[in-house]
Amino acid sequence: MTMSDMPQRSEAGDQSAASSRGPRAATPKRRTFTAAYKRRIIEQYDALTDPAERGALLRREGLYHSHLEYWRAAQDKDAPNATKDKPAGRPPRSAAEVENERLRAENEKLVAELTRTKAALDIAGKVYALCVPRTLRRFAV
Repeated sequence: MTMSDMPQRSEAGDQSAASSRGPRAATPKRRTFTAAYKRRIIEQYDALTDPAERGALLRREGLYHSHLEYWRAAQDKDAPNATKDKPAGRPPRSAAEVENERLRAENEKLVAELTRTKAALDIAGKVYALCVPRTLRRFAV
């Protein structure tokens, strides 16, 4: 835990959080760039000849030269797919996979319920055998 995570004390002595949304609400998020943006910046950078203009472009966009190097290497490595925008994260599950998972969960629930019911019937049968007199058991169905 760092000092920025700890609650701040005001002059009144009461404790308040560092931020209304939590102690790390102002933590910067990692930026992501689309393939179209990467292509556009590389084209603009290559069109410029003056190093000062190239530096101004990078400063204006908040980028480093290493960004361009990585993007170019990715383009060279995977040329046909480098220009595609790929969604982040796992691909969505198919409807069949979702249905299978739902049915498995339902099956597990029903098996557990059946096990409990069988145990309850077994106990009820044993209670009946112990509590009901033998003479009445002959006439019971």
